Amino acid sequence: MATNRTFTMLKPDSVEKGNIGPILEKITASGFRIVAMKLTQMTTADAQAFYAIHKERPFFGELVEYMTRGPIVAAILEKDNAVEDFRTLIGATNPAEAAEGTIRKLYAASIGENAVHGSDSDENAAIEGAFHFSGREMF
Repeated sequence: MATNRTFTMLKPDSVEKGNIGPILEKITASGFRIVAMKLTQMTTADAQAFYAIHKERPFFGELVEYMTRGPIVAAILEKDNAVEDFRTLIGATNPAEAAEGTIRKLYAASIGENAVHGSDSDENAAIEGAFHFSGREMF
């Protein structure tokens, strides 16, 4: 059964380009409620742990470097069918293939700098949310 929460990160390129406001506006206008949010910066150890599933992939080092180069905005979002609806809202990983009006089509520069992370399953949403937030940080 689908849960009603998902996890997202506005990646360093979104923060650097000043796109926090427009992206959050698009998220809330799409019916998501923000239940936790913070501006933070991942350490190398944080990024390596968060993306451990990709550690054998050739892009792992670049991914860790990218995710630690500046602040991110981490957030837990709530809405019925949250994971699937948010994946639709953010669009394909490659912004050239993302649907018109999606966050990645509007704000991502490339596959590598794709503006935003969205959990790919209910299980990962819970794991990723707990990675960045304690229970007392969620409302």
